[in-house]
Amino acid sequence: MIIQAGYKISFQCPHWTPMLLQLNVHPSRSGDLQSPDMIQSDPPLPMHFYFDFYRNQVTRTEVPPGLVTFYNRFQIYDHGQLEETPPDTALTPIPALPDEVLLYLVSSRYCDSDSLANFAWANFGNIMGGYARVKAICDFVHGHLRFSYPEASPTRSANDALREGTGVCRDFAHLSIALCRCLNIPARYVTGYMGDIGVPIDPNPMDFSGWFEVFLDGRWWTMDARHNHPRTGRIVMGRGRDAADVAISTAFGVANLVHFEVITDEISR
Repeated sequence: MIIQAGYKISFQCPHWTPMLLQLNVHPSRSGDLQSPDMIQSDPPLPMHFYFDFYRNQVTRTEVPPGLVTFYNRFQIYDHGQLEETPPDTALTPIPALPDEVLLYLVSSRYCDSDSLANFAWANFGNIMGGYARVKAICDFVHGHLRFSYPEASPTRSANDALREGTGVCRDFAHLSIALCRCLNIPARYVTGYMGDIGVPIDPNPMDFSGWFEVFLDGRWWTMDARHNHPRTGRIVMGRGRDAADVAISTAFGVANLVHFEVITDEISR
């Protein structure tokens, strides 16, 4: 299956403004690209990229005063199969976990698991098996949170989402991640493209999506409490502890968003 994806994002800046952009496909998917994945800008700007601590590709640039638009269109191969379900094996004991996954057991800015431990153990602690626990968490988050774009908040934590009972895809992921970490299940945040491929069309405008991954049975598995069933056609852009590590754009100054457009369409099989 070939997917066409891309974006057109515009900012109005009153002054020269340094920016970081995480708009490229994650290096783990670079071998699937069928056309170049290159950030372009109007007006043309000098850019260079680096790989951050999480191996995400980050682009640096400086935006002049006025309107700037970043845009891209690319094609990528996808196997077109539904995501795999983890086997329901026992949890890996913490002493046996790889060093590099221990980071995803502790609290982070939006996944404040230290404030949710009592709730997590009271509601999910008696469930045996790693996947069974994660599935119970996803079922709970899917049923507890009401999806609402108008009520989106850039400062909402996992604990806030639990209390308020509403959020967008990042909040579904943050609450799930925080609860998993409480129960000693490594979990990390993922952002990327997920189009309406193989499912009914969502009437809301297309956006980048947030989901999460858990480390079970020696590897990472994709999970999504918002949709709560396997999907096809996800394209990973970035991974981190939570959404703070994979911000689409970071401006060191004022950069007012004036246009935001994302596309993700299957174009051939």
